Amino acid sequence: MTECRPVAAAGLEVEDLHAWYGKSHVLQGVTLAIRPGEIVALLGRNGVGRSTTARAIMGLVRCRGSIRYGGRQILGRPTFEIARLGIGYVPENRDCFPTLTVEQNLILGRKAGPGAGKAGRPWGIDDLFEIFPRLAERRHTVAGVLSGGEQQMLTLARSLMGNPDLLVIDEPTEGLAPQLVDQVATYFLRLRAAGISVLLIEQKLTIALAISERVYLMGRGEVVYEGTPTSLAAADQLRSDWLEV
Repeated sequence: MTECRPVAAAGLEVEDLHAWYGKSHVLQGVTLAIRPGEIVALLGRNGVGRSTTARAIMGLVRCRGSIRYGGRQILGRPTFEIARLGIGYVPENRDCFPTLTVEQNLILGRKAGPGAGKAGRPWGIDDLFEIFPRLAERRHTVAGVLSGGEQQMLTLARSLMGNPDLLVIDEPTEGLAPQLVDQVATYFLRLRAAGISVLLIEQKLTIALAISERVYLMGRGEVVYEGTPTSLAAADQLRSDWLEV
């Protein structure tokens, strides 16, 4: 196990984070960090606390410790304030508004924020249709009839309408066909090229190792490893202990 310390000058710094659901102590001292413009993967088996970490960052679960973003302490702030500071959240359940069209879903995601999209300006619908051309084709289609992959694209695109500097994305490839998994990976690389940081919560090791610059591995409510994708790929025993079923 490597020693897990926040990375210097990180955009997001989480230290000694504990979280509870009722009396259940789910997170037990999580420490991690994300630099601006970096893709970081958070890996681990189901039930180890990865999604709870995302929810804690967004102020959606009772917790204590420290969560700093851009040098500001955000622990204890309401979710809408955290979003306004520049953190977008894409939950696992793909929360689209099923009776609204693709375009209407995107409009609902528009809000003031410190982040910017292409050329240093806020993201617009046309920018997102350029990244997600399939959504442009489905512009006037209600979200409820979209495929799982299209709904995932829509959720990502709607989050970008809030102009985030950091996206926290929970299990984006869950239930997707292999060819769609490759497309999602490409979208993340485009976001990084636009200067957006990504915290990728993912179970598929292949995509995480392919696009991440650093990885954190969780087990039993804490981070048990931090390193590069290359070092994790070579650590057979570590993967056997904490990842493989």
